[in-house]
Amino acid sequence: MALVKRNENTGLFPSLTNMLENFFNDEWFFGRDVMPMRSFTVPAVNVKETEESFELEVAAPGMDKKDFKIEVEDGVLTISSEKEVKNEEKDEKGNYVRREFSYQSFRRSFVLPDTVNTEKIEAKYKDGILHVSVPKREEAKKKPTRLIEVK
Repeated sequence: MALVKRNENTGLFPSLTNMLENFFNDEWFFGRDVMPMRSFTVPAVNVKETEESFELEVAAPGMDKKDFKIEVEDGVLTISSEKEVKNEEKDEKGNYVRREFSYQSFRRSFVLPDTVNTEKIEAKYKDGILHVSVPKREEAKKKPTRLIEVK
């Protein structure tokens, strides 16, 4: 059994939602330096199966490890994140010249096969990539070929 992903897209018309998000997140609309931190809906995820585990790589640049929440419930691994950034500029009198904020969040869920050991899942965040290792149970790992002697 393989790891299965579920996208948490709540829009009624995902293609229209994505089109509007792309328009409003475009540099033409906001310019380059207005909000350096832009929200994204669903980060890219690489899933690789090895003999020992499933390895997930979640592309989430600009985040901190404290921004992530990783949970396992009823055989579903959920990775989510929320981050709010506020930028404020004031003049010498303390009045706002510019005040902006951005909020970014995502949620990705993966149905785990029965062959994984959910008690030993580990995660690390480095260089904008969240690495999640989901080890397989010993009985699910491929055993070396055993030669049986004929008597």
